[in-house]
Amino acid sequence: MADPQPILERLQGLYPKLIDLKLDRARKLLDELGAPHMKMPPVVHVSGTNGKGSVIALMRSALEAAGTKVHVYTSPHLVRFNERIRVAGQVIDDESLSEILEVCEEANKGRPITFFEITTVAAFLAFSRTPADLVLLETGLGGRFDATNTIREAALTIIMPVSMDHQQYLGDTLTEIAAEKAGILKPGVSCIVARQPDEAMDAIAEMADEVGAPLVVGDMDWTIRFGLEEMTVNLGGHIRHLSRPGLEGPHQAHNAGVAVAALDHLEGFNLSDDAISEGFRNAEWPARLQRIRRGLLRGQLGHEFALWLDGGHNKGAADALASWLAERDGMPLHLILGMLNTKDPAAFLEPLRPYLYSLRTVDIPCTEAAFGADELAAIVKSSGFNATPAVDLKEALREIARIEPGPARVLIAGSLYLAGLVLADSGENT
Repeated sequence: MADPQPILERLQGLYPKLIDLKLDRARKLLDELGAPHMKMPPVVHVSGTNGKGSVIALMRSALEAAGTKVHVYTSPHLVRFNERIRVAGQVIDDESLSEILEVCEEANKGRPITFFEITTVAAFLAFSRTPADLVLLETGLGGRFDATNTIREAALTIIMPVSMDHQQYLGDTLTEIAAEKAGILKPGVSCIVARQPDEAMDAIAEMADEVGAPLVVGDMDWTIRFGLEEMTVNLGGHIRHLSRPGLEGPHQAHNAGVAVAALDHLEGFNLSDDAISEGFRNAEWPARLQRIRRGLLRGQLGHEFALWLDGGHNKGAADALASWLAERDGMPLHLILGMLNTKDPAAFLEPLRPYLYSLRTVDIPCTEAAFGADELAAIVKSSGFNATPAVDLKEALREIARIEPGPARVLIAGSLYLAGLVLADSGENT
């Protein structure tokens, strides 16, 4: 069986910088390969700060429940790189992944190209080779200069909620960041826009006017009402009565509203309420408010504890967590936090302040761009949080079990890299 790991490691050495937002390198490689991006099924292109992966997971599940064949490209992965590329409903296997990576490596001829760029091209090559009805395509970050934006056409675009993140690449204001995210807009192609802060919405609307892209805006062109198990989406008088998503958190009902609006505006696809409801009930998206029920880490806690995992790392994600906690009982919340050093820990923690019973910080192993546990604790202490550094996740969990009789809720959050380690420990197949 082919192992893609050696070639993935080689590709990581082709460019000195992890991120360099340009399109020319990816375009050149696509040309060398015969323009596979022009031979894919119709594309739904998704940008934004929070909720991109969730809305894609919801759309994929609904489409597949209706018998539609879907290619999917998302990032980053949690446990295995293969997770990023789903070909006609199946996570790409090692042999196929190795083969397309080798083809891309040979065609690139050693030229400088970022890891994300060459692996995005590899995904396009895989999608061009296998028949399907639709491609669900997630931007890496930004939009305008994201490698996924080498596509020239789209059936639909989606912009999920925009918040402050990746400022070193996208700009220091919400207006600048939203303008970069709106770089995926295409002339004459409708864009489904999730509910946005005013500054972000203004920037998106301005870009849409320049490009000539019609906008379909949340809370204006569609509205959502939801209960414990059901939701109603009003799409300009077209009412859909649906099951609420199986994904945890009230924010997922809002993500589902975006998914319904997108499905409703996809020409050539006519999904029934039953198919969408079935898809929503069965949708899975790991490390987004995921309950961890097994593994060595879970074993550090007794049955009176509920262990949860979330890869959120910015204020928008923390707002979603806070909304989820507001719906729960008053069970004590013990937070274990690990973060990359490009993030703002205080901004992430502020929405969670009313719910925190204890806070422990941890390193993220094998990740150079992460805060150390001591450094992270010092940073959040300066913002008024009582944080205790821990040697690792096991020690943090053991300490919580030692001081807390339970019942209690434990949440590991702050980084998808950290989430991947938890999932690998629990044996989750992502």
